[in-house]
Amino acid sequence: MRRLLLTAAAATVAALTLTACGTTEPAADDAKKTAEPLVLTDASGAKVELAGPAKKVVGTEWNVVESLISLGVEPVGVADVKGYKTWNTAVPLKNEPKDIGTRGEPSMDTIASLKPDLVIATSDLPPAALEQLRKVAPVLEVRPGDAADPIGQMTKNLDLIAQATGTTEQSGKLKQAFQTKLDAGRKALADAGKAGAPYAFADGYVVSNQVSIRPYTSGSLIGGVNEKLGLKNAWTVQGDPAYGLATSDVEGLTKLGDVEFAYIGNDGDKDSNPFAGVLAQDKVWTSLPFVQKGNVNRLPDGIWMFGGTESMNKYIDSVVAALTK
Repeated sequence: MRRLLLTAAAATVAALTLTACGTTEPAADDAKKTAEPLVLTDASGAKVELAGPAKKVVGTEWNVVESLISLGVEPVGVADVKGYKTWNTAVPLKNEPKDIGTRGEPSMDTIASLKPDLVIATSDLPPAALEQLRKVAPVLEVRPGDAADPIGQMTKNLDLIAQATGTTEQSGKLKQAFQTKLDAGRKALADAGKAGAPYAFADGYVVSNQVSIRPYTSGSLIGGVNEKLGLKNAWTVQGDPAYGLATSDVEGLTKLGDVEFAYIGNDGDKDSNPFAGVLAQDKVWTSLPFVQKGNVNRLPDGIWMFGGTESMNKYIDSVVAALTK
């Protein structure tokens, strides 16, 4: 799954060179108030025409699935349902959607069988796959991330999906709740003397006994949230243009110095937590100042690091709890 995300990130970079940021026209109203036809402009610049707010929606990526659920729309099809349930318990599925295959290779036949009003996909999918999807149903393409403005891209996607589903009122509530959470978290950390504290968030995984670590730079969604909380991102490595993710190994951690370190793994994915696994006996890891001081914070499972406002709300709660304990 992680390797898939990295591959997808590379595809996104290519796609972003060809597309503009998604906008909408005109704004749809709440689905309860109108069923007027909609014409939206997605992230690829394509016009997406809908007979009215979409009800039967398929999501090919977990971030759009989270947005749909948060907006009160239960998707009829989701890519890798088991993976979503494992990695995103912050915003659980409320129905039993059809599994449409993997996030990188959704099944066109399965999606077609659902007869959706709308498929929401990210530009992580190859252009050929997106073209195939457009022969099945209207496709709303969104950018999965933007390292230049990660929080802005998250809320922009939420707004676009809300307009397509007639849930703009709920979108506004979600954004307000997120801002309120950010403000409260920033104050709590400042009150605890953590304003400007050096902080490094990462995840990691083990493949063939080799440990890979992904630093979340300032361009990542979590990195953007950290800075809004008043924390100083200790990573100095360069992230990719879409997700703001970099690559490192345990030796790369020696450059962090004396920081608060945090990570998210998952008990449902045995290779996703090298920090409490294979690194526990590693001399480089155990010599790091933040390890020796006990400043390694495992945050709760099930917070999707590339999700939406509700995952980020859970993340804020977990960071504040970890750093103020």
